[in-house]
Amino acid sequence: MTRDGERLIELVNELGSRVGNVLSDMVPPSAQVHLLNAQRELITALVLIYEHRVTTGGPPARRRAGPSRSPRKTPSRRRASRVSKIPVE
Repeated sequence: MTRDGERLIELVNELGSRVGNVLSDMVPPSAQVHLLNAQRELITALVLIYEHRVTTGGPPARRRAGPSRSPRKTPSRRRASRVSKIPVE
């Protein structure tokens, strides 16, 4: 794991613990357990997404739509003219 990934985990854990301390008075203990499990799963998902992006170089680049290479050309549709504004009384 990269140093940036470790720092990201530390930051998310710190934020989670601070929010947990603030909400501990308002949230029942049984709900706190569920929230902690959800937090752990979210952190794991974020780390996996981050590592995947770092190791693969990010999302694939979008290709531009170039001229069609097929011998047949499809007839182009004519766009309708734009509708003008309608005055409201």
